[in-house]
Amino acid sequence: TTTVETEVNENSLILNKEKIPTDSSIYKNIFDGFLPKIKSHLAINEKFKIVSENNFPTAAGLASSASGFAALTEALCSSLRLKKSVKEKSMVARLGSGSATRSLLGGFNYWRMGEATDGHDSHIEQIADHKHWPDLRLAVCITTAKKKATSSRAGMESVVKTSPIYQSAWLDSIETDLINMEQAIINKDFTSLGQVAELNALKMHATMLASTPPLVYWNESTKALTQLVVELRETNELECYFTIDAGPQVKILFQDKDEERLKKILDAQDSIERYILCTAGGDAQTINKHLF
Repeated sequence: TTTVETEVNENSLILNKEKIPTDSSIYKNIFDGFLPKIKSHLAINEKFKIVSENNFPTAAGLASSASGFAALTEALCSSLRLKKSVKEKSMVARLGSGSATRSLLGGFNYWRMGEATDGHDSHIEQIADHKHWPDLRLAVCITTAKKKATSSRAGMESVVKTSPIYQSAWLDSIETDLINMEQAIINKDFTSLGQVAELNALKMHATMLASTPPLVYWNESTKALTQLVVELRETNELECYFTIDAGPQVKILFQDKDEERLKKILDAQDSIERYILCTAGGDAQTINKHLF
C-alpha cells in the first residue's frame, strides 16, 4: 500500500512506518535509481514524499521489491494524473524491479522480453485473470523474516558473470519451461504446473551454487520443507510442489481440496516461523485518489 505526495520541499521515504535514511540502499534505489530513469517516461520533475507499507517481510525473498515498485508506479501515475495503459505502466515499473512488471496485473501473467536490445519494451501480458483457476492455492512458508545478505539483483548479476552452468542448466531451457507453464495455466493442469515450477526453481538455484563465490539462499528449514513436499507427494499423501525465489522461503503449490490437510501438516513444522495461504490476487489499483 503506497501513497505519493507531491509539492514537497524534499524527497522522503517512509517504509513500514519507519523513515528511511537518505544514505540507505533502498532510498538510493528509488531516488537515485528508479525516479531519474522514469522521468523521461512520465515527464516528471517533482520531489516526492513516498509512504509504503507491506504485509510481507521486506527483502527476504518474497518479491517485496516487485510489489513495491508496482504499487509505486501505480501511485505515481495516479498522483500525477497520468493516463497510462497497463502495458506502459509495466514498462516503467520494471526499471525499479524487473519482476514488478508482472505485479501490476492480477491472475497469471507472462513477462514478455520485447524486441529492443536495451529492454525498454519489456512488458506484461496477462494469460488469465484471477478468477480463471480458483482451486489453485499457494502456501508461503516463511523460514526467516531476516533481510537476505545478497539482493536478488546482485545475486543474478553474479550468476550471469560467474556461473559456468547458467546458460546450459537454466537459460537454454527457459523458453520450453515458459511454453509448458503457459499451457498448464490455460489447461488448469496442476501436475504439469507443479512439475515445471519445481524443476525451474531447482535449476535456478543450481546456477547460484555454481557461481563464484557460491550463492546459497537456502537454510536448514528450506531444505527440510523441500524434502517434506517431495515425501508428501511420493507417499501419495498429498499432491503438492515447491518453488523458491531468490531467498530461503518456500512456496508450496497445492489444491483447494487439500487445504485443511496441508494446514495440519504445516502447523506441526517447527522450521516455519509462519505461513500465509494465498490465492491468485487481483490487479494493482488506486484505492483513494488525490488525498493530498
